[in-house]
Amino acid sequence: MPATPSARLGLSRSHRIKQGRDFSRARTTGSRLVHGCLVMNWVSREALPHPRLGVITSKKLGNAVVRSRARRLLREAFRLHQHELRKPVDLVLVARSSITRKPFQEVERDLLHALQQARLLKGSP
Repeated sequence: MPATPSARLGLSRSHRIKQGRDFSRARTTGSRLVHGCLVMNWVSREALPHPRLGVITSKKLGNAVVRSRARRLLREAFRLHQHELRKPVDLVLVARSSITRKPFQEVERDLLHALQQARLLKGSP
């Protein structure tokens, strides 16, 4: 049975940052960029075969429903574009309060613009 597009672009547990020390490493030793509804911290990880993502949503955003929606939006935007990254990185996305009012297309645009500014996308200068 052929794999569906969503299965090929999955975001399995191995593609997620789960440990606090990995979040801390990206936030303290990595680079930082703020754009639109997100703050992006990243650190290059050449030893990894694929990029990893961690998402932070604070209680300042709102209740659990609002925070979960923000996490889903950021994870989905990353999932769709993870194979366009130039090299494996640990990427930590911090949701800002403006994400609560944005549709998916705007969140995706903000993420792509941040990745392009950071020169993490293939084909970016």
